[in-house]
Amino acid sequence: MATNLFDKVSEDIRSAMLARDKVRLEALRGMKKEFLEAKTAKGANGELSDDTALKIMVKMVKQRKESAEIYIANARQELADNELAEAAVIEEYLPKQLSPEELEAELKAIIAETGATSMAQMGKVMGIASKRLAGRAEGKAINAMVKSLLS
Repeated sequence: MATNLFDKVSEDIRSAMLARDKVRLEALRGMKKEFLEAKTAKGANGELSDDTALKIMVKMVKQRKESAEIYIANARQELADNELAEAAVIEEYLPKQLSPEELEAELKAIIAETGATSMAQMGKVMGIASKRLAGRAEGKAINAMVKSLLS
């Protein structure tokens, strides 16, 4: 990647401002704020790796989707729509998500690699899967698939 995610987001903020794209601008500003906080956090040395940025974005998407669910449950569709729109903007910066079939294939390979045969070894599989599939699959989806494959 020629430019890192932080620089890309900064450039895209300028484009969103020029385009007067309010939702996109809010989502990008939120990302930049989180990135800056991570850069200045203890032990970060003012650096932000793309790996760390990915973890932050996955967390942000998850938060937006959870908020949207709460808004929908409370009949506040316009607020839910805004959260989902921001989540969609953030997702554009994440790697392509794995399809259920691709996820299953990846997890079968990890299970074979670890030699796991029962739910007792789920932790070992989840540890590797979480690292290897970060940003490409949701934790909930990974967890459910590992459970079904090991049981």
